[in-house]
Amino acid sequence: MTDEAPCLNSSWRQRYGPWLALLLFIGLFAVSKLTGVWDRLDTETVRSAIVAAGAWGVFAFILIFALGELMHVPGMVFVAAGMLAYGGTLGFVICLVAALVSVSASFVIVRAVGGRALAGMRSAFMQRMLDRLDKSPALTVAALRSVFWLAPPLNYALAMTNISFRDHLLCSTAGLIAPILAASVFFDWIFG
Repeated sequence: MTDEAPCLNSSWRQRYGPWLALLLFIGLFAVSKLTGVWDRLDTETVRSAIVAAGAWGVFAFILIFALGELMHVPGMVFVAAGMLAYGGTLGFVICLVAALVSVSASFVIVRAVGGRALAGMRSAFMQRMLDRLDKSPALTVAALRSVFWLAPPLNYALAMTNISFRDHLLCSTAGLIAPILAASVFFDWIFG
């Protein structure tokens, strides 16, 4: 099975994929700003929604997290809401799973739109950056995730490289454990 969408051939996607991904990125950001999603999805709103969902709260949280991340709402909003709703220990597990679902959804959607467009760029600078990713995906993605966490631009960029979905998921897991664990410990320290 391939990571490529069957409806778009590779030369078309190579030429227009980055522009379509940029349009998707700007379009979703504009929609989130114009509809007020950006302003309305704050930590308390998310926490209240998942608590009100009762037994379905975890699933609602994961869905809201993934959609919010696509709409460029900062991932820390969701991590904080998850910690407040579920506490530090359980919150860590739920937030990590939700974060991984979120970055995976972004990866799949952007890969379907933009393909592996960055991998084919001829820029020497871009090739040096991609060589690092190709040679050591675990170290590169884990380092990027530990610094930039859930940043939508990082999600988009990684999706348009040669990294496989499996490697992206595993390396993102390694990179997100430390920051989400730190948020959990910080939560327990403040509220515990």
